[in-house]
Amino acid sequence: MDPYDDILTRGFDEYREFVNPLIAQRAAIAGEPIRIARTKGGVLYDHEGHAFEDFHGTQAFGHRNPYIADAVRRYLDSDAASWYPSRVNPFAGRLARRLCERAGHYDNAFFACTGSDAVEASLKLARALTRRPRILGLEGAYHGCTFGSVSLMSKGYLRDPFAPFVEGAEHVPFGDVDALEKALAPGDVAAIVVEPIQGEGGVRELPRPFVEALCELTEKHGTLLVADEIQTALGRTGRGFLATASWPRRPDVVLLAKHLGGGLLPISAMLTRRETFLRAYGNDFSSGESHNTTMGFNALSCVAALAALDLLTDERIARVHDLGARLKKGLTDALSRSPLFREARGAGFMQGVALEAPDHPWLSFEHFGFSDLGNKPVISPLMCHRLYRRGFFCFTCGHDWSIFRLQPRFDIPAERLDAFVSAVAEELQYIEGLG
Repeated sequence: MDPYDDILTRGFDEYREFVNPLIAQRAAIAGEPIRIARTKGGVLYDHEGHAFEDFHGTQAFGHRNPYIADAVRRYLDSDAASWYPSRVNPFAGRLARRLCERAGHYDNAFFACTGSDAVEASLKLARALTRRPRILGLEGAYHGCTFGSVSLMSKGYLRDPFAPFVEGAEHVPFGDVDALEKALAPGDVAAIVVEPIQGEGGVRELPRPFVEALCELTEKHGTLLVADEIQTALGRTGRGFLATASWPRRPDVVLLAKHLGGGLLPISAMLTRRETFLRAYGNDFSSGESHNTTMGFNALSCVAALAALDLLTDERIARVHDLGARLKKGLTDALSRSPLFREARGAGFMQGVALEAPDHPWLSFEHFGFSDLGNKPVISPLMCHRLYRRGFFCFTCGHDWSIFRLQPRFDIPAERLDAFVSAVAEELQYIEGLG
């Protein structure tokens, strides 16, 4: 008997009872595929044998990629230590070298477990380095769930319950060069944290003039430019290893996470320059450990990340670029006649489909009895609900419920993407018919 049969039978109900009943209830109401029983070929399968493509973005190499799983298995079969009491971990050393060589420009790495951890590390680095009080984010941002990252997030249900926020955290309007210049002018900003393409903000790419101003003004005022590439890095945009590599100047700090651990182990990284790290923490030996994380430097996660880097070849990134362009064109061509379609946006395998709200009184959350969601568009959640039935697990952008985002695995067959385009067109036509 499979030792996990009982967990995969009863564990979903135990999650609802002992972990988070609200998440379980929301997933059930939305019709999400919950009872996932197994994986095969990078794809999810439920108890009834239905297959689902996961477009969430954490599984860039597919669920339980065999190469990464074998690397983890070989490590577990060895007698190497995973945690080193001295904190000098050779597996972290090797991963840091590989990341810096691949990214270029950077020669220092800090490892943690989650994207939020990496954001916190960058904020503390900026404060330690500059001793300045203010930290800037952009409207529409999403940087994680810890207090520093939440403080940089836009107003809304993901942020509001946790006030008061970190002192000095402020927001700049998205893409507003004049507002950026005004915010930086006093010379008291430690760092500004930006996503090259906002994920939860609606798959919005930073306008090129704003990027140019960002690079110039942060250098001018001695403000650390922090690129949150947790969603855009590691080939996701198809533009190279990092989305920011083509910016007028390289950000002072780059943050990585998501599929860095190959979809199997949690790990995040903060890349910067050694001189930046030493200026912030190199005054004495004790300050060298003033920011740390106990399990962030564990060998097992590093092994998974090293295997993921092996898979992330230039050829695979080029495929993401080419198929991403094909996907975007396919969506635009197939949906352009629909009055509910606004645009397909994004780059590579980080895309979003923006939709208009249908003009019908009962196609609203209020009609379905969710008065607290009365101001939220229903169109993207409804589209995702329809696509679940077609075998595609898509997600609504957290800050804009008129847009759903698409972050498929890098090796998804082109035919599956074509089938997805057809499914979106058919389901959007169905929703049109409801009005």
